[in-house]
Amino acid sequence: MSEAAVSHYLAEYEQFRDTLTAPWFAQPRAAALDFLRTNGFPSRRTEQWKYTDVTPITRKKFTVGRSAPAAVDDAFVDSLRFSRLDCHELVFINGSFSAALSRNEPLPEGVAVQPLQSVKPDDALLLDSCFVDGEIKNAFSALNTAFVNDGVLIHVPDNTEVAIPIHIIYISGQADATLMSNPRNLVALGRNAGASVIESFAGIPDTEYLTNNHTAILGRAGSRLDYYSIQQESQRAYHIGNTRIRQQADSRVDCHTLSLGGKLARSDIDVELDEPGAEVKLNGLYLTNNRQHVDNHTLVEHKQPHTTSHEHFRGVMNGHSRAVFNGKVIVHEQAQKTEAHQSNANLLLSGNAEVDTKPELEIYADDVKCSHGATVGQLDENMLFYLRSRGVDEHTARSLLTYAFAEEIIRDIRFPEIRERLEHSIAGELPDTDLIEEFVK
Repeated sequence: MSEAAVSHYLAEYEQFRDTLTAPWFAQPRAAALDFLRTNGFPSRRTEQWKYTDVTPITRKKFTVGRSAPAAVDDAFVDSLRFSRLDCHELVFINGSFSAALSRNEPLPEGVAVQPLQSVKPDDALLLDSCFVDGEIKNAFSALNTAFVNDGVLIHVPDNTEVAIPIHIIYISGQADATLMSNPRNLVALGRNAGASVIESFAGIPDTEYLTNNHTAILGRAGSRLDYYSIQQESQRAYHIGNTRIRQQADSRVDCHTLSLGGKLARSDIDVELDEPGAEVKLNGLYLTNNRQHVDNHTLVEHKQPHTTSHEHFRGVMNGHSRAVFNGKVIVHEQAQKTEAHQSNANLLLSGNAEVDTKPELEIYADDVKCSHGATVGQLDENMLFYLRSRGVDEHTARSLLTYAFAEEIIRDIRFPEIRERLEHSIAGELPDTDLIEEFVK
C-alpha cells in the first residue's frame, strides 16, 4: 500500500511542479522527494506510529487543487472569525490564499505578515529557516516540503509588540474532489518581540480531504509568543500537523492546541530550548467521539541550563474513539537547573473508548526538577455525589463534570474572546450541549 501511495504522489508532483512559483525551494523539494522514494510512509512497525495506522490516508489518492479556490459560504467563514476581537486575518481555501476573504488590520512598522506566494526573493534567506537540515522525519513532512506552495510568513522585528492577534484560517474540502493542502507557516520573532498567532483549521461539512500542515516558530532572545492551533476539520477529513519551536535566551512560547474534528488527526510538536532562560508551556485538549482517532506526540529538548517546560494535555473520549498521547522530555547533560513538568489526564465516557498514553523523561543532568505522569479513568463518583446532594440530577451532573474536566486546559488563554469561543466549541462537542451551556452562561 505504501509503495502505491508513493508512486501516486511522485506522479502527482510531476503535474504539480508546473505551478510552482518559489525557485529557492528547489533543493528542499528534491531532498523531500528522495526521502519519500527511499522511506515510504510509516507503518505500525515504526515506533513513533505504533498506535496510529495511516492506511486510511495512504489508500486515498489525494490531489492538489489546480483551479481557482472553491467558493465558500460567507456565513461559514464568518463563523470561524472572532467577531468581537480585532484580528489581522489571512484566509486560505484548499491551501490557496484568498485576498477577498482576508481582512487586514494596521500592524506596527516593520512587521511582515504575508502569504508565501507574495514573498519577495529578498526574504529567501528567512524562508530558508523553514527547511533546516534534518527536519524531514517521515513521509508527511516530505509531502509538505515537496508540495508546499503557499502558507504564511510572519516576521516581527526586534523590540516590536503586535497587540492584535494574527489569525490564519484554513478552510478545506470540495464536493467533487479529494484534495490535499500542504501549508507551510513561519513565525519569526526578533529580540524582545511579542505576538499572538492563531491557526484555525476547518472543513466544509461532509467532505473528505487531507490537511498536512507544518509550522516553524523561531523565538529570539527575550521574545514572547502566544500560539493557538484550533483543529475543527470535517468528520471525514484527515489532519496531520507538525509544529517545530526553537527558542533562544529568556524567550517564552505558550502553545495551546485544541483537536475536535477529523476522522484521523495527528499532531507533532517538537521544541528545542537552545539557550538559558528559555521557557515553553504546552497545553493540549482533544475530544473524540464515534470512531475518531487522534494522536498527539510531543518532544521537548532542554539543551542548556535554566530552561523550563510545563506540559499539560487532557482528553475526553466517547463512542468507539481512540486517542494516543506520547510526550517525551529530554534533559541534556549540560542542562543543569532545568525544570520540566508533564502530565496527561484522560476521561473515558464509554466502555468502548480507548487511550494509549506514554509520558517519557530522559534525564542526563543531576541538578533538575522534573516530573511526569498520566491518568486514565471515568468521572469521579465523589464529585457526582457532591453535585447530586445539592439538587443537581445525575444526568446534568455528569455533563457538568465532563465540561469542567475539559475546560481546565483553556483557563490560561489571555484573550477572553478566544477563551469563550473555545469554551463554546468544547460544549458543542460534549454530550448534553444545551445543559452545559445553560449552566455555564
